[in-house]
Amino acid sequence: MLDLLRGAGPAGLGRAELAARTGLTPQAVSKITARLGADGLVAEAGRAASTGGKPRTLLRLVPEARHAVGVHLDRDELRAVRVDLTGRVVTESRGPLDFGAGPDAVVEETVRTVARVREPAGPPLLGVGVAAPGPLDHRAGVMGKVTGFPEWEGFGLREALEGRLGVPVRVDKDTNAGAAGVAAVPVPAPAEGGVAGEAGAAASVYLHFGTGLGAGLLLGGEVYRGARSAAGEFGHQVLRLDGPPCACGARGCAEVLCLGAVARGDLPEAARILGEGAANLVALLDVDQVLLGGRVVAGAPGVFLDGVRAVLGLRGRGAGVSVALAEVGVAEGAAELVLGRVFGRR
Repeated sequence: MLDLLRGAGPAGLGRAELAARTGLTPQAVSKITARLGADGLVAEAGRAASTGGKPRTLLRLVPEARHAVGVHLDRDELRAVRVDLTGRVVTESRGPLDFGAGPDAVVEETVRTVARVREPAGPPLLGVGVAAPGPLDHRAGVMGKVTGFPEWEGFGLREALEGRLGVPVRVDKDTNAGAAGVAAVPVPAPAEGGVAGEAGAAASVYLHFGTGLGAGLLLGGEVYRGARSAAGEFGHQVLRLDGPPCACGARGCAEVLCLGAVARGDLPEAARILGEGAANLVALLDVDQVLLGGRVVAGAPGVFLDGVRAVLGLRGRGAGVSVALAEVGVAEGAAELVLGRVFGRR
């Protein structure tokens, strides 16, 4: 119900509409909305135009009722945002980070940065979502064998941060956080009318190209992580058997090829390689949408959009598949790891 109200925006929805869309009885909807109102999460949004009877009272989400913090731990940068219940960024902080300095140093810097974006006298904080390089176990919040950073393996990042921050913490891969951000973006209402709010309905892949290369999978409206929390290691698919060695131990991985092209200043070649990897995913998963994000993409969005689209077209994978830029960043997606619990997403 809260997710529907979030998607409806300031205009809100009536109780009858909520009942119809949730399958609940009007009496149940009234009881639930009364409880949500008492918690400060829902308020009246005015009255709908009369169609002959008594005008319906509309309800809306109260965005400022709760906040969440999202943190993106990149290999060389830390960005944190505080967002309201709609995902709107209220404040942010960004600074350099040396992920290779090890867990203790990174935890200290994370605690300092979260303190800068928190507002002790403000709305209650639901928790902190942290996006980090993978692989990692998102259930336990424990880091895995991060390529190039062996000192992180087995470190309990969630436990360490919860002990210091005093609020719930959720930890996931940066690419999964990006996909969680995608899942939270409402699909626009149909042209014939209707209500927006079916967020993340399409099957999508989020491709993140920054200091590394990875993918977040959004299938059936949910982030797909796999049985061992290892899905989405997109950057380590081998595209060239005799290619250059990758830090993961293989040769010719998409990541090492893309980063090599960027280092040479050949962004069109990097976009072509990214497109080849995307075409493999489209062929495997039959997704509707490929979303691009990360700082390398942000530096030349047109090059990467055109390059990926061109490869999909040449491979015969472009029909019915849209290629676009992701609308939210990884830090915002990390905050959605926390907000998702409020709105019924995993």
